[in-house]
Amino acid sequence: MSTQVILPRIMQVGENASQEIANVLVSIGCTRPLIITDKMMVGLGYARRIQVSLGAHHIPAHIFDDTVPEPTVESIQAGVDKAREGNYDCIIALGGGSPIDSAKAIAILAKHGGVMQDYRFPRMVIEQGLPVIAVPTTAGTGSEVTKFTIITDEKNDEKMLCVGIGFMPVAALVDYKLTISLPPRTTADTGIDALTHAIEAYVSKKANPYSDSQAIAAIKLIGPNLRKVYHSGEDQDAREAMMLGSTLAGIAFSNASVALVHGMSRPIGAFFHVPHGLSNAMLLPSVTAFSIPAAPARYADCARAMGIAAEQDSNEVANQKLLIELRSLNEELAVPTPQEFGIKRDEFFEVCQTMAEQALASGSPSNNPIEPSINEIISIYQGLWD
Repeated sequence: MSTQVILPRIMQVGENASQEIANVLVSIGCTRPLIITDKMMVGLGYARRIQVSLGAHHIPAHIFDDTVPEPTVESIQAGVDKAREGNYDCIIALGGGSPIDSAKAIAILAKHGGVMQDYRFPRMVIEQGLPVIAVPTTAGTGSEVTKFTIITDEKNDEKMLCVGIGFMPVAALVDYKLTISLPPRTTADTGIDALTHAIEAYVSKKANPYSDSQAIAAIKLIGPNLRKVYHSGEDQDAREAMMLGSTLAGIAFSNASVALVHGMSRPIGAFFHVPHGLSNAMLLPSVTAFSIPAAPARYADCARAMGIAAEQDSNEVANQKLLIELRSLNEELAVPTPQEFGIKRDEFFEVCQTMAEQALASGSPSNNPIEPSINEIISIYQGLWD
């Protein structure tokens, strides 16, 4: 059986890759870019750096910096209006997952109209929006190489998964230099997000030989380096490994899909405004423990790729080491429990049923080695308080 692999048309990877953006625009025939980013990227000077680089090639670029963490239907509308009014022929998405996800949504709506709810899964979005050139500044989401975007519907506090080739960026410029200034908390949350992408892609029911190769390569890069970049953000070798690992993990899950962790993570983010990588981290040990019985060899491969289990270890031993490592990683990277994050137990338990229903509706849990019932998802949610 064959596998369809979808990737950006152009990938520029390595030190100062972001400085090649003018050449990339010329190669795809675009001359009127809109930079979609956030105020932090403007404050750090990254957006201005791109403007200067483009200006040297006589390409003017305007900036829209009103994206927000965990983008919503309302938050992207101003970007849609800006893109429509400015006669732009492409979008440069600069930032972490939220600006890139915002840019993907804006690119579709600006060209084809409608509202974001029109494009939610299970619809497969094949329409091509404005070309998106993604420049990630975190080693985490992999959004620069995926056919997904996630936008929250404020009316019902639901994170909508939107899927299709239409959301795939035309180009990805993967420059680890842009991650050097990330603070430890963001480094940890995005890093565990990338690790989750790789593990879930590898154990997904939709895994295939291509995605497997990318997922294992990603785990080998992320496993030994996540602690390093958390404790020493200036470690350029570790930053480079994490950035490449994040992109490979993005390629893996974009071509194999994520599973139960992500399905359960999105509702926590929507209801309680927990950053996506952080809610993944909260869930990863528990969901892994739940899922191992259905894919022991696969999870053991992940443990060996992380370097925490030896080749001669049995699958059972490797998986025990994996669970110990995931819990230890959360502890060392100061991942809070829901209670430590500030969520009230009664409020959390009150919406567990709704969160479980939304998780199943997203489709991601069906890719899990064990497809859970509503009650099993509720049990995992409630177990986060034990």
